[in-house]
Amino acid sequence: MKKVIKRLLAVALVVAMMCGFFAGCGKKKETITLTIFSELANKSGEQIGWSAMMLKEKFNVVVNIIPSDEGVLETRMESGNLGDIVVWGGEDNYKTALKAGLLYNWEEDNLIQEYGPYIYENMPYALEKNKELTSSITEGASDALYGFGHNVATDSANHEPFFYTWDIRWDLYKQLGYPQVKNLDDLVNVFKEMKKICPVDDNGNETYAASLWPDWDGDMVMYVKALGTAYYGYDEHGIGLYDSDTGTYYDALKKDGPYLECLKFFNKLYQNNLLDPNSMTQTYDGMYEKVQAGGTFWSIFNYSGCLGFNSEEHVAQDKMMTSLVPDEASPIVYGQSVFGGNRIWSIGANTEYPELCMEIINWLATPEMTMTYFYGPKDLCWYIDSTGYTHFTEFGKKAYFDRSTSMEGDYAGSGTFNDGCLQVNNTIWSMAAINPLSNGESYNYEEWKSNQVDPACNTEADWRNRFNVSSTQEYMENHKYKVVPASKFSFDSKSDEFETVWESVTDVIVTYSWKAIYANSDAEFDQLVAEMIKQAEGYGYAQCVEWSVEQAAKRFEFEEAVRK
Repeated sequence: MKKVIKRLLAVALVVAMMCGFFAGCGKKKETITLTIFSELANKSGEQIGWSAMMLKEKFNVVVNIIPSDEGVLETRMESGNLGDIVVWGGEDNYKTALKAGLLYNWEEDNLIQEYGPYIYENMPYALEKNKELTSSITEGASDALYGFGHNVATDSANHEPFFYTWDIRWDLYKQLGYPQVKNLDDLVNVFKEMKKICPVDDNGNETYAASLWPDWDGDMVMYVKALGTAYYGYDEHGIGLYDSDTGTYYDALKKDGPYLECLKFFNKLYQNNLLDPNSMTQTYDGMYEKVQAGGTFWSIFNYSGCLGFNSEEHVAQDKMMTSLVPDEASPIVYGQSVFGGNRIWSIGANTEYPELCMEIINWLATPEMTMTYFYGPKDLCWYIDSTGYTHFTEFGKKAYFDRSTSMEGDYAGSGTFNDGCLQVNNTIWSMAAINPLSNGESYNYEEWKSNQVDPACNTEADWRNRFNVSSTQEYMENHKYKVVPASKFSFDSKSDEFETVWESVTDVIVTYSWKAIYANSDAEFDQLVAEMIKQAEGYGYAQCVEWSVEQAAKRFEFEEAVRK
């Protein structure tokens, strides 16, 4: 009865609040503050900028974002209150929260049908996957709905856009005479020469090949395991990497395995003064500012490469980051999934406003808001013409590629474009999904007819001519790559005892990986790796590997079924 009364009060509050938007409903009600706990967020505090203005105008809501800093999740779990909207970076913590009764059932009192109709009607397979996940957690006792995963596709026929795009300063590479890059060792040699001709960035600070950040580390150091994914085409899986083509699993501490080889690569950069020495301590934002100022020559990711560096100013100076994949690399690309991924949108069980939370998630899932999430406000940043083709506005294109651009028009005075992006940092629809508002175009700007244009500068023209391509996606398609099929696979839950072992082992791996990156000699690197292996084995590494191998076998069965 107490719960029913609480929900009725919540409904009354939402209804009263919404009345404020219509004439005749009386005085506008008090603004509601919602808390969004997001394991993927890079910023903490009140959301500001253009998306905050939209939320205030649409729902009379202020959003407070809480990232998953050290100890935050545990504290919120113990309090029994995760937040109003809860966004998960993976399934492990989601499962723990579900078992603890800390998530809201979206089917209770027809919540999703009434307040999330767009999601309910357009994402049936993603919702089905979540119900099956619930059933596996509760051993078949329940198949209730508690959310859905990110990057939902409209069909499974193709793969997602490439984002392991191997961006490099092509203007510098051209000056060096296009030296061959067969492998990672060749890259190191190219970086050494680049630093000779470009020793400082736009602000007079020292340049480096790469700048890393620790914010996204999980069971391993993110950038190290991601290099293994970008180079070998092996996906992260448990404590290690997994070859989807064969089902082979490579544990992280395997001698001469992909993780340790990639770890050595970053140590080699450090020993040659080619790695930003602040990589272990800086935030994502700190890294991004350096990329924007030309402080780096290279990134395996587009979002910390070309999307940061290729500003109007740099392009006008004929400077540009474009793709250059080593000959021996086979970057991964993920199959589109109508089931969604493992970064889950959910609602906290103790929210006073479940209907309002559902309405906001549903709003974000609509085509217009999907475009807005990616590119900024409609008409200010993008529009769809009378024939259904999608376009950037002049301002929108500038803001997307130079995210420090100050907003203007109705959104003037609300900070930069990047400030206003919703800092939850999780997608709903895949960028490769078809936008139903358009003439069959996807949400991905690279595929819009309006963007099939002439090169932006001589450097881009040179890159296009060298590879006979007109876009990054076309270039990546022409290189060898590996596709990971989208399937319904999800990891089995860990027992509390095993979870403790897992956390101890992964903490050792992350801590000693960073120490090894900063080793001043090969001998020190080898000693630190040996100590990492010794300590991890002492905490139960073998048990973690055995579990990961078992999960890899199950995953391969699911993926083979998709291939057939």
